[in-house]
Amino acid sequence: MGFMRRKIPPYIYKKSNLILLVVFTAVFALLFINIYKPFESPQWYPITKFEYFLYSSLIILTGVLVVVISRIVLFYYTKKRTLTYWEYIIWVAAEIFFMSLFYTLYSYTLDETRDFVEVYRSSVINTSLILLLPYVISMLYLSWREKSKQVTALEEERNQGEDVSGSAGTFAFYDEKGQLQLSVKKDSLLYMESADNYVSVWYLSKTGVSKYLIRNTLKEMEERFSGTNIVRCHRSFMVNLDQVKIAKRTPTGIVLDLGTDKIPDIPVSRTYESQVAGWFTSV
Repeated sequence: MGFMRRKIPPYIYKKSNLILLVVFTAVFALLFINIYKPFESPQWYPITKFEYFLYSSLIILTGVLVVVISRIVLFYYTKKRTLTYWEYIIWVAAEIFFMSLFYTLYSYTLDETRDFVEVYRSSVINTSLILLLPYVISMLYLSWREKSKQVTALEEERNQGEDVSGSAGTFAFYDEKGQLQLSVKKDSLLYMESADNYVSVWYLSKTGVSKYLIRNTLKEMEERFSGTNIVRCHRSFMVNLDQVKIAKRTPTGIVLDLGTDKIPDIPVSRTYESQVAGWFTSV
């Protein structure tokens, strides 16, 4: 049950992948209805195989509009909130429900004589095959492609001599999919700030202080930079201790001054006071 509460990978609702899924589903459904011939479809009209192909193409494309609308809503919805696996399953079940309802109602426009429940049950079975098979195949393909990209990125990083730990003077930042998003020189990195499902990376550039937003968590960053001088100092902050100019105690607690007017003092919570203080006393 714990797995079902995990967030679905971002590549599932990436725009290009959603388009790929819809196109693949439409092609699969068209082949499925012409090979398997569900819904008692050959009995609709006394027509040739070519005419049947044209009619079935029109029916399938109309039915796939349910998927198109659903995926457009999913794309914009996930910009504000990420679905869990359990919620995504419910979403797909809703697609099957409405697409089955469409095919059932369409069947009755063709003088369907069977009971509505029987027709709908048959539609659910066939629609599940039409949607679930391409969905599973697409997810397996997209998962494989993402893993391949991660492996390629790691190989490129190794070939370029980048070192996540900072021993080579460069810090590499990855998003939650493992894709390299940003590389910053050790003496340019200032601090990181948590922003919901994102992390703001603040660094020095030719224009002054710059910010780069990466979809990841501060906890993941903390684990990634373990053993470096980039340390967690607060629930919402990590700081490059090499950039800290002054550490001072205030009525609200210890704060870190990075010596730049555009950067506010970074707070240090009680949980991390000893770790930060230990670094200053050891250098």
